[in-house]
Amino acid sequence: MKILVTGTAGFIGFHLAKRLAERGDEVFGLDSINDYYDVRLKYARLKEAGIAEEDIGYGKYVASSKYNNYRFVQLKLEDRENLFNLFRAQQFDAVCNLAAQAGVRYSLENPYAYIDSNIMGFLNILEGCRQYNVDNLCFASSSSVYGLNTKVPFSTKDNVDHPVSLYAATKKADELMAHTYSHLYAIRATGLRFFTVYGPWGRPDMAYYKFVKAAFEDKPIEVYNNGEMQRDFTYIDDIVEGVVRVIDKPAEPSSDFATNPSPDRSSAPYRIYNIGNNYPIRILDLIEIIENILRKRIEIITLPKEKADMTLTYADTSAFKINIGFSSSVSLESGMNCFIDWFRYYQNILLN
Repeated sequence: MKILVTGTAGFIGFHLAKRLAERGDEVFGLDSINDYYDVRLKYARLKEAGIAEEDIGYGKYVASSKYNNYRFVQLKLEDRENLFNLFRAQQFDAVCNLAAQAGVRYSLENPYAYIDSNIMGFLNILEGCRQYNVDNLCFASSSSVYGLNTKVPFSTKDNVDHPVSLYAATKKADELMAHTYSHLYAIRATGLRFFTVYGPWGRPDMAYYKFVKAAFEDKPIEVYNNGEMQRDFTYIDDIVEGVVRVIDKPAEPSSDFATNPSPDRSSAPYRIYNIGNNYPIRILDLIEIIENILRKRIEIITLPKEKADMTLTYADTSAFKINIGFSSSVSLESGMNCFIDWFRYYQNILLN
C-alpha cells in the first residue's frame, strides 16, 4: 500500500512511518519541521529513519538511507499548491494525517497557528483526498475534545460540544469536516482520539518528559492542581498498533444508523474511536513512578489548575476492541522505564 503519513518528524508520525516501512508499505512522510519545540529532536527522529538533516530542503523529496520504501518531504499542510502536486504525483492509496499544531496551553498564546495548521491544513488534506481519489483516510483527533464532559469513562457515543481549549475545538472541527467529506464524497474516514501518548522519542512539552528532564538536572518540577489531575497514559507502541489496524480496516457505513444514531458513526463510511489505556493515573502517581525508577526524590512546586486544562481523561475503548480487535496493554511502569532508557540515550546524542 502507498501511504502518505503527515507529521513524520513528530512523535507518533515518526514511529508510524517506521512501522509501515518495516512491514513493506511504500511510505511518503511529510512534516513542516516547525519550531514549536526543539527542532533538534525532530531532525534526530528523521535521522533515525534514514533522513539526513543536510539533505532536507523545503519541497525537496528525500529518500531514506535506511528504508528503500520511505521518502520524506518538508512541507506545510497550508501550502495547498505543493501539497496537491504531491497528491497528483504520488497517487496514494491511503492517508494518515498526524500533522497538527499540538499543545493545549500554547493555543492560548498563538491561536492562529491552530487555525492555519489544524483547520486550513486539514481541509487541504480532505481536498487532496477528494481530488486525487484517496478513499482511505485516518486522522488524529484528541481526548481533549471531551472538554467539560463529566461522565466517565469518556465514550465516543457521548456528545463533545464543550471544549475548553482552542486546540480541542480545532480537533472537534476536524471530525465534523471529515464526516462532511465522508458523506459527500464517500471518503472512508476514521478519526482517532488519542489519550496522553508517551514513550521514546516523545514530545518535550509533555508533563512526563518535563518531569524526567528536571529529575536528571536536579531541578524542581511544576505541577498543576496539586498533582490531582488524572491522565489515561497510552504507550506509543499501543498507539501505533491501533493506527496500523485502522489503516488496514477503513471505516464502513453503519447500516442501522437511521434507527440507532450515534456521534461516532454514520450512514457515511465514517468512524470515531478512542485509543487509550482505559486506566487513568494521577500525576502524583506518575511522579512516584519516575522517582522509583530513578531512585531519587523530585522537588515539586504546586500551581493552580489552568482553565484550559482537563481534570481527568479516561478512555472507554470498548468500541475499538470490538471493531478493530485491539486494546492497549503496556503498563505505565513498563513504558516509563523504556522512556527513561531512551532519554539517557538521547542526552548522549545531544552532548556529542
